[in-house]
Amino acid sequence: MVNGLLVPDFIFESSWEVCNKVGGIYTVLSTRAKTLQEMMRDKIMFIGPDCWGEKPCQYFVEDETLFGEWRKEAGEAGLNLKVGRWNIPGEPIAILVDFKPYFAQKDQLYTWLWEHYGVDSLHAYGDYDEASMFSYAAALVVESFYNKYLGSEKKVVYHGNEWMTGLGLLYINKMLPEVATVFTTHATSIGRSIAGNNKPLYDYLFAYNGDQMACELNMQSKHSIEKQTAHHVDCFTTVSDITANECLELLDKPVDFVLPNGFDNSFVPKGAVFTRKRKAARNCLLRVANALLGTDLKDDTLIVSTSGRYEFRNKGVDVFIEAMNRLLRDRNLKKTVLAFIEVPGWVGEPRQDLVARLNSGKQFDTPLEVPEITHWLHNMTHDNVLGMLKYLDMHNKKEDRVKLIFLPCYLTGDDGVLNLPYYDLVLGNDLCVYPSYYEPWGYTPLEAVAFKVPCITTDLSGFGLWVNMTRGSYGEIVDGVKVIHRTDYNYSEVADAIKDTVSEYSNMTEAEIRKSRMNAEKLSKQALWSNFIKYYEQAYDFALKKAEQRKGKKNNQ
Repeated sequence: MVNGLLVPDFIFESSWEVCNKVGGIYTVLSTRAKTLQEMMRDKIMFIGPDCWGEKPCQYFVEDETLFGEWRKEAGEAGLNLKVGRWNIPGEPIAILVDFKPYFAQKDQLYTWLWEHYGVDSLHAYGDYDEASMFSYAAALVVESFYNKYLGSEKKVVYHGNEWMTGLGLLYINKMLPEVATVFTTHATSIGRSIAGNNKPLYDYLFAYNGDQMACELNMQSKHSIEKQTAHHVDCFTTVSDITANECLELLDKPVDFVLPNGFDNSFVPKGAVFTRKRKAARNCLLRVANALLGTDLKDDTLIVSTSGRYEFRNKGVDVFIEAMNRLLRDRNLKKTVLAFIEVPGWVGEPRQDLVARLNSGKQFDTPLEVPEITHWLHNMTHDNVLGMLKYLDMHNKKEDRVKLIFLPCYLTGDDGVLNLPYYDLVLGNDLCVYPSYYEPWGYTPLEAVAFKVPCITTDLSGFGLWVNMTRGSYGEIVDGVKVIHRTDYNYSEVADAIKDTVSEYSNMTEAEIRKSRMNAEKLSKQALWSNFIKYYEQAYDFALKKAEQRKGKKNNQ
């Protein structure tokens, strides 16, 4: 016990995004891992899906010297594992488990879920089955390792992230009651669905019935597993106050703790390296833009971007485009703006005409055909970004002072056009804009400010609310983060506020820009995991005390 808190001897943590970079949860777990490793070296084990088979996984390094005896026994019991280390700062132990064999038991598992917890899996479709089988396999890993090495005298926590880990958490809850369970929903499945279906979420939240909305939006199974997991684990958590309210209204369960997402800035370059990388990023972005547009944009161009998952309304991509369109006619704008939308679409291939121009090293004065996009898409005629640009007649004309380019691929360093990873590009921006409508936390703005890039976000994001709470008032761009008030119905005002803020930034002096960048970095340091890990320690203590009570009752019987 430390400071009156029970401390786990061992933590298992599972997520579909362990060693599997598909979304923001990967960043949450992979940056927190270093802090946990420093606290309890190799007493934290991450469990993820083996999506790779025989192909190598760039995020995972297998180590056959780890737990050889257990791995052999687990294999003989039918548990197919890869044991090694997650290729991230801290290099924690990671287990990748093959979940495909359990599809044969799917019906029996769903029956068990219904009989013990009332989980409705009848309406499952899409990724529900895949996630559930992984979740079950992850729980078998916990059970097997626990029985081999740990036992009831150890204080053990099993922490699952998102509804995809629900079945496994409920299995551990039933089969290993001495293990303390923690469940974190990073966004409720039904809340995200309501917002994504263009329904007003916030003004009507008090009136929505989660079960009823799940039926209406064909989300019964995901909602059911999420709700029952929230109700039965030892400690139910989420990432922000705004999502905590959502959980109360839609899952009928108040969260036990809010666990805000922190950041590990150990990989943010410093000093001369930062300056060099920022210059390289800007050169890269300007070179690609000039080749695509047939322009000669210089380094005094104001580079702005938005990024994240391709959720057109939820992430505010629509209002970002609207703001850039209005900026075209803003008389106060003092610089040419080069804006990028960096969200992965249904990408086909890099544009060979663009690649040829880049490889030629020449300067061009005519744009390429479709000068709004860097990679061809499979669905060019049905893409939301391209559709809105067409509707607004935004085609990057030579006289336009705002140029908007769609970068529709994962920025992993091998996209065929820019060939720089996201973290090596983001620091080239002057401003980042994340005007989310639905954003439980908001990792992209936190990443931006960690790289000294001021940003614009909204008070419908957990990060935006945290900025306001930390400052004691609404953030302004000079503070490093501009927080815009957003509601279900003020889309137009939000677009104007973004336009005005970009215009304001274009008028700032060098000294004011330096101050804004410095304040952005300062703010990011308040959100380091070293400051936020205390909330996890409280959640572990809460869950362990419940498990201890169960053990006590069992011993007294």
